[in-house]
Amino acid sequence: MIELKTPAEIERMHVTGRFVAEVLSEVGRLADVGVNLLDLEHHARGMIAERGAESCYWDYAPSFGKGPFRNVICLSVNDAVLHGLPHDYVLRDGDVLSADLAVSIDGWAADSARTIVVGTAAEEDLRVIRATEEALEAAVDAARPGNRLGDISAAIWAVARDHGYPVNTEFGGHGIGRTMHEDLHVPNKGKPGRGPRLRPGLTLALEPWFARTTDRIVYDADGWTIRSADGSRAAHSEHTVAITEDGPLVLTRRESETPATRGGRAIRSSTADA
Repeated sequence: MIELKTPAEIERMHVTGRFVAEVLSEVGRLADVGVNLLDLEHHARGMIAERGAESCYWDYAPSFGKGPFRNVICLSVNDAVLHGLPHDYVLRDGDVLSADLAVSIDGWAADSARTIVVGTAAEEDLRVIRATEEALEAAVDAARPGNRLGDISAAIWAVARDHGYPVNTEFGGHGIGRTMHEDLHVPNKGKPGRGPRLRPGLTLALEPWFARTTDRIVYDADGWTIRSADGSRAAHSEHTVAITEDGPLVLTRRESETPATRGGRAIRSSTADA
């Protein structure tokens, strides 16, 4: 069932969204060559506990996972792009790191993701990151009253096509509000003018993700971490967006733009805040 939120409820989601943005900014600041993924996980746990928030990931047990997820953040490295299980891994120069976080505060959830390069960035890695950010901006712009769900999907697909990236349709965006996953499913590929009409009060997590040379995925033995099937590097960008009478409102926007590299020389900065 699709629940349209009131302006007051959207503002409560906005409170959560600002906190999600704060945590992701802090994770991006701390991610550096020599930092262990588990240190980032525990830092995020501390911020969530201090704020009195609740992780939407802890004990999450969907049909595609292997047992309940027992972490508060997804950290995916290089060819991993979704649901990366934080583990004992020390970040290396040039690693591509995607961080995905969803929490709930006072019963209202928000979800966001960003991808950065740790240390010295290769141009081809920055290019795929920029493509997901551009696709996210296009998706947000399409999230307007009177448009249809397919307009969002088509906007993402158009950016991927322009950059030459294939698009996987197994995992995409979703409705969000009282829980992390609500109706609707938002594919990252679609046709304009198709699907349900977008109405004020609809809240969606929009999340384009691309691998450089494949649309096929494989799972790690942990049952969670999703990788590109050919080992090509990948990127993921996500915001929680509310559709309002005045247009789309991004609830998880980070306050300041941050380069897509950490701890080293950036070949070119990425527009990390979509």
